[in-house]
Amino acid sequence: MAKTKTSYFCQSCGYESPKWLGKCPSCQQWNTFVEEIVEKKTGGIPDWRNITHTAVSRTNQPHKIQEITYTEEHRLITPDKELNRVLGGGIVGGSLVLIGGEPGIGKSTLMLQLALTLPKIKVLYVSGEESEQQIKLRAERILSSPLSDCYILTETSTQNIFKQIEVLEPNIVVIDSIQTLHSAHIESTPGSVSQVRECTAELLRFAKESNTPVFLIGHITKDGMIAGPKILEHMVDTVLQFEGDRHHVYRILRAIKNRFGSASELGIYEMQGSGLREVSNPSEILLSLREEALSGVTVSATMEGMRPMLIETQALVSNSPYGTPQRSATGFDTKRMNMLLAVLEKRCGFKLGAKDVFLNIAGGIKIEDPSIDLGLIAAIISSHEDIPISHKICFAAEVGLSGEIRAVTRIEQRIAEAEKLGFEQIFISKYNKKGLDLSKFQIAIQTVAKVEEVFELLFG
Repeated sequence: MAKTKTSYFCQSCGYESPKWLGKCPSCQQWNTFVEEIVEKKTGGIPDWRNITHTAVSRTNQPHKIQEITYTEEHRLITPDKELNRVLGGGIVGGSLVLIGGEPGIGKSTLMLQLALTLPKIKVLYVSGEESEQQIKLRAERILSSPLSDCYILTETSTQNIFKQIEVLEPNIVVIDSIQTLHSAHIESTPGSVSQVRECTAELLRFAKESNTPVFLIGHITKDGMIAGPKILEHMVDTVLQFEGDRHHVYRILRAIKNRFGSASELGIYEMQGSGLREVSNPSEILLSLREEALSGVTVSATMEGMRPMLIETQALVSNSPYGTPQRSATGFDTKRMNMLLAVLEKRCGFKLGAKDVFLNIAGGIKIEDPSIDLGLIAAIISSHEDIPISHKICFAAEVGLSGEIRAVTRIEQRIAEAEKLGFEQIFISKYNKKGLDLSKFQIAIQTVAKVEEVFELLFG
């Protein structure tokens, strides 16, 4: 007879406690503990294959690292180039990929689009949220004639799902969503911490033992974190975040964790009536098509993973009508903005203490690359003096606390991207000149060492 155990789980971080607690000692949240019944089977840990037969037990032996041989992992190249880039070059066999995002952002559309466009690949799309008719309507809107053998299964029990997997033997499995699944081995409601953890563990064992890629769609909390225990993100191989505003057409697929590639890559999509369209050249959509120069607007060259992008940085400096000046930044770190304002006040003599300062990264994206510091400082000075900067000038440099212009990585790729998009001049740090072949660029490269030099060259 099964031995039943009752535990309390924090619904925010998954912390387990034998008794109820008012405040979670792990995430410091209040009133998040919920009692769940955890059923322990006497037969040990359940296996995804014990639905129809007993798993073969095996014992791993330790090996010297010199004796271990490996082969290069085979990747499945999808027709979606943006997804290939974010995954590190394609789908790795046996990988477990978790995709999170806000409701209505396009997670299900992205996965259904992938399932329909993979040529000659058998895909099982498991939905616990929509009916077959709803999925069929969306599939016809995306692609009237699917290229792959896409099978739809509306089921929430993991045991029934694995039965169908054994019969169908798909090449790829998509779960929409992990919070709707429930396992018979755990006596709690779907979406609870223990259910999400157990269902993910079963899918993880299936993926690794069968070498079948599994995609999990996950909900997010009001704080923007993926719902469920934090261990969920540790269990999977790749965590992707689907970002964007539902009121805008552009979506960003960002890698948070990736065991098979870079975790700093991103893919950009445009939401259309027929699904998600890849944006191969994001610099064109992030730059406004303007002919005249405007004050407070500059263009900076940034890197997202291996991809260079040109973004428009906007600044507005105005007199503060209230006693306390406002400092607001959209798409940029507010603390770093305050640091740049302090550098301008200390090193260049600009009196910004009584001014309202607003910064915005156009296009609705978030940038953490410090190479846009110089472009932001130029935009702030331009707005403060109300002197426009030519829209043919680009910036790529970091600014230090002493006002020095610091070098940034991959400067050649940034310069080449600016030249490709028709810019006539780019400002970089003079410390980037070492090893840089200036003769192969047609664009004028202006090297500076201090913020004061930039001010003299632009407004002197």
